[in-house]
Amino acid sequence: MAEFLETAQGRRLAYHKTEGAGPTVVFLGGLKSDMEGTKAIHLEDWCKARGQAFLRFDYSGHGQSSERFEDGCIGDWHEDTLAAVDTLTEGALVVVGSSMGGWQALLLAKVRADRIKGMVTIAAAPDFTEDGYWANFSDAQKETLETVGHVELPSDYMEPYIITKRMIEDGRDHLVLREALPLPFPVRFLQGTEDTAVTRETALRLLDHADCENMRLTLVKGGDHSLSDPRSLDLITQAITEVL
Repeated sequence: MAEFLETAQGRRLAYHKTEGAGPTVVFLGGLKSDMEGTKAIHLEDWCKARGQAFLRFDYSGHGQSSERFEDGCIGDWHEDTLAAVDTLTEGALVVVGSSMGGWQALLLAKVRADRIKGMVTIAAAPDFTEDGYWANFSDAQKETLETVGHVELPSDYMEPYIITKRMIEDGRDHLVLREALPLPFPVRFLQGTEDTAVTRETALRLLDHADCENMRLTLVKGGDHSLSDPRSLDLITQAITEVL
């Protein structure tokens, strides 16, 4: 049964916390995904077996948490991440971010680097509102964004995404690939070669841009965006073990 955290912004976040030894492994999910996904549950089971502390939660507008997805943005979910980490964990962290959660992990590193002992990202999607959505919007879509306030984008994985003007504009306030990005801890990036949502160019750009002494990118041949198959799950836990 999920527990709930009331944030300073008045949002109600659903979470599951596993007690254990530190560092606490924190899973940050992707856009429109939730904490009941294959990777989150697998990592929870893996941590329980090791006696490792673990936290998974739903951003506002996701899963069992309050609010509507359409009303949220990167900054809101960053606030949610901070609230969950600051309130529900103590001491050292290993942050595991999937897709949009990879961006959230990097945002967390800008304000809580002193607590992070390692980071693993899975198909990280930093700055996707600008470099993915806005950069590829047609003139008609940009006009619709201005006049209607949102556009609908088809998804390979679920019903269409509602992308709002607020999400695009707020995303610009949280870009991480435009300025220095120090990551003073071990980092492992995982990226599938058959990912249709995030390109390997994004992974390479992040690798080139971040300032980190112990950073490695693993390209998983044939891997899709979710990297949730047994082979990929093993690669994820292997990467966490390395940064631990």
